[in-house]
Amino acid sequence: MRVVIGEDEALLREGLVLVLERAGIEVAGSASDADEVVELVRRHGPDVLVTDIRMPPTNTDDGLRAAVRVRAEMPGTGVVVLSQHVQRRYARELLGDRAAGVGYLLKYRIADGVGFCEDLRRVAGGGTALDPEVVGAMMARRDDAIDGLGPRRRQVLALIAEGRTNSGIARRLSITEKAVVAHSSGIYDALGLAATDDDHRRVLAVVHYLTR
Repeated sequence: MRVVIGEDEALLREGLVLVLERAGIEVAGSASDADEVVELVRRHGPDVLVTDIRMPPTNTDDGLRAAVRVRAEMPGTGVVVLSQHVQRRYARELLGDRAAGVGYLLKYRIADGVGFCEDLRRVAGGGTALDPEVVGAMMARRDDAIDGLGPRRRQVLALIAEGRTNSGIARRLSITEKAVVAHSSGIYDALGLAATDDDHRRVLAVVHYLTR
C-alpha cells in the first residue's frame, strides 16, 4: 500500500512516516501545504491520502478542501482526514454522497499505530474508518428513521459507520454474527434501502446515518 501524507507540523509528519514505514506501508510523499498535497496525489497515485484538516495556505480547512478535491478528481484514492476536534460539517462535506474509501480520525488515535494502520488498509480497500467520537457527534442530530430503529439497531449502525465488520460488531456487542446480519437487514428496511446490483446498502446506510 502506498500513502501520501499532508501535515504541516514537522514532528507529526515525521512521526506519521515512521509509524507507516514500520508497518510496511510505503510513503510515496509528504507535504506541508494543501496545494502540494493534491499535486503529490496526482503525481504518485497513492492508495490513500492521509491529511490534516487545518493546513496552509490559510490554516483553516485547506486540508479538507484538498481531500474533497481528491475524492472528486481521483475517486479510486482512499482519503483519511485527521483532526484535533470533531466537526459534523467536516464529516458531511467529506462523505458527500458516498462513504466508500473514506476516514475521519482524531489525531490522538495515531498513537495506536497498529489500529491506525488497520484503518488505512480498510479505507484503501473501499471501506470506512470513522472515529467513534465522530460517529457519536453525528448521532446528536435528530432523524425520525434513525430514531425509530431502537437502541440495539442504533448500536449496530454506529459500529457499521465506524467501519466494523459483522464479526467485529458481534464481538463488541456480545451477540452472534447471525444476529448482526438480522439487525443490519432491519436497518436497511427501516431506511428504505432496497438491494440493487449497483448500490452497496452498508455504505448507503452509513451515508444516510451521517449526513441527515
